[in-house]
Amino acid sequence: MRYELLGSLRVVGDDGIHVLSAKKKEILLATLLIRGGQVVTKDQLVDELWGDRPPSRATAALHVYISQLRAFLAAGEREWSPIVTRSPGYLLELGADELDFQLFQRLTTQGRSHARGQRHEQAVECFEQALALWRGPALGGLKEGRTVAGFATWLEELRLECVELNITSKLALGHDHELIGVLYALLLEHPLHEAFYQGLMAALYRVGRRADALQVYRRARDVLRGDLGIEPCRPLRELHQAILRAEDDAGSSLVRLGLTG
Repeated sequence: MRYELLGSLRVVGDDGIHVLSAKKKEILLATLLIRGGQVVTKDQLVDELWGDRPPSRATAALHVYISQLRAFLAAGEREWSPIVTRSPGYLLELGADELDFQLFQRLTTQGRSHARGQRHEQAVECFEQALALWRGPALGGLKEGRTVAGFATWLEELRLECVELNITSKLALGHDHELIGVLYALLLEHPLHEAFYQGLMAALYRVGRRADALQVYRRARDVLRGDLGIEPCRPLRELHQAILRAEDDAGSSLVRLGLTG
């Protein structure tokens, strides 16, 4: 069995892909998966499902949802449910089951190790495999429930970090032309992410588009000042100065900033 959270929540077995139609059951399964192998108390589950406004018969409703989830997970190729009762609540036994976000973490960690060892081709391979696991926003954009919402936000931050690491390794390999369009698109989605401005400036400069690189810095400065009231970070300012000089030491500045191929 494979549980997939890097996109809409779904369960993949030998007999196909299974999805839940009810949001409350999605939240419940997501919570048990996030806490896989750990007991989640009934009170915690009630809080996750209804927050500060639980219904008068919340515990009874929870029992119904658990029963329905057990039937859902027991369908298909196995005759038992991994959800077990364990005082004071329930836990989901993973056993040999897979979680896609754990594979994503392993691939990202491997890629980071390759990048630190300057093995950027292997790093990019790992990062690309990790990012290919994503089918959309974590948990399909599900934001209800404190545990689920926090976990989804954490996953999205990990994805963003993986994207940044992948770009850095691709810059080290000299994939400048390929990255320019990608970085412009990423900045539309993440206009406060300084590392993307830095990567785009380096790529533009190295393909001979110095004026465009300087324009990107001006945009970064205006956005950061206007939205946060802060100046660009030191690496971004140093890269800007190196490109402004456009002298022999500009190349060495790019090397020092880790943005050369």
